[in-house]
Amino acid sequence: MKLLVTGVNGWIGAALAHHFRGQGHDVRGTTRQGGGPGILASGDIDERTDWQEALRDREVVVHTAARVHVMHERSSDPLRAFRQVNTEGTLRLARQSAAAGVRRLVFLSSVKVNGEYTAPGRPFRHDDEPAPLDPYGRSKQEAEEGLRHIEAETGLQVVVIRPPLVYGPGVKANFAALGRWVGRGLPLPFGRLADNRRSLVSLRNLVSLVSTCIDHPKAAGETFLVSDHHDLSTRELVELLAAALHRSPWLIDVPPWWLQAVGRATGRQAAIDRLTGSLQVDIEHTLTTLGWSPAQTVPQALSEWAGPLT
Repeated sequence: MKLLVTGVNGWIGAALAHHFRGQGHDVRGTTRQGGGPGILASGDIDERTDWQEALRDREVVVHTAARVHVMHERSSDPLRAFRQVNTEGTLRLARQSAAAGVRRLVFLSSVKVNGEYTAPGRPFRHDDEPAPLDPYGRSKQEAEEGLRHIEAETGLQVVVIRPPLVYGPGVKANFAALGRWVGRGLPLPFGRLADNRRSLVSLRNLVSLVSTCIDHPKAAGETFLVSDHHDLSTRELVELLAAALHRSPWLIDVPPWWLQAVGRATGRQAAIDRLTGSLQVDIEHTLTTLGWSPAQTVPQALSEWAGPLT
């Protein structure tokens, strides 16, 4: 199959391109500046980006390029900055894909389209009313809505995938920081965080689902949530990280309300809320529609993540 993967210099885009080439597909990639065989320059991504050369003779597009969620926003107008890349750039790509005869576009969206937190026992579903709470989530929601309009107008098959936190070898940001703390044997005040639940997805499991969606006949027109199908409390995550690193976890029993108070006092409320709260996704629609199942268990995925670190 002739594929275009946008954002192949990104962590997920690179993994997808590597996987597809290993499966024997003809893979072309784009990055902002291009470089290397089969990698073209997209330039800045917005409503004016010219994707035509990259789309030439392609059958399926996997769109991973995005302005990603950032912890320390520097833009004076974050929503406009996210919309420019994630909404306007995506819709420009879709319109030019349809014009170029591309059959299907697989769009990597985000669970943030659904929202930030879930109530106990009430995971997000694929057909829930969107409720994004930040500019990144809103830009992804608006892209999804625009893609559905283009799909209806042109016949381009659109598949939307909304992953939660993705982890695996090479992951950075908060997951990497937590792993470093556990690996160093530092005391962590998460001993009482045993009742919250968070859905995660390993990089390998996400790649497996995207690979399924490039040609599955039942994927067209659908929105899929994805996870490892094993939701974790913060305490369980720390314990599994420690096991993967061959360490003993040092967990201290601190009441969640105290952690939240510290978060408010230090300006890290959002980070503490992610540690103490829940965000679960129901992937039953994904499993039954596609006949797909995660390729890795959580312990297997964490062992793969920990391999280069041990």
